[in-house]
Amino acid sequence: QRLKAAVHYTVGCLVQEVAEDKEMQFSKQTIAAISEITFRQCGVSLILCRHAKRSTVTAEDVKLLARRSNSLLKYINQKSEELASSNMEQKEKKKKKSSAAKGGRTSGEQEAAVTESEDSNMA
Repeated sequence: QRLKAAVHYTVGCLVQEVAEDKEMQFSKQTIAAISEITFRQCGVSLILCRHAKRSTVTAEDVKLLARRSNSLLKYINQKSEELASSNMEQKEKKKKKSSAAKGGRTSGEQEAAVTESEDSNMA
């Protein structure tokens, strides 16, 4: 029940954003219907995960559910790509921070230092 209430609350917030953006109004019954459909679709996605012997719902599962609606699938693909690029940027930032913390050297500088030490050991 708590999960269902959380879905209902989230759908209500999203519907309110859309309503303000499009200058429309949605009835409480409409919000409840959207919430119910969303909750049921979540159940279907869980069934897909169990069938695939996984415990995590992936973006591919969501895309599979949305394949009947071209506009929804296009939107989900766009958001998925945005999240992926954002995650890549964050990983790059973490790599730069960790390499700077290891001695302030970039990977090229580290390779040069290793090569220099190898050369001096051989001599």
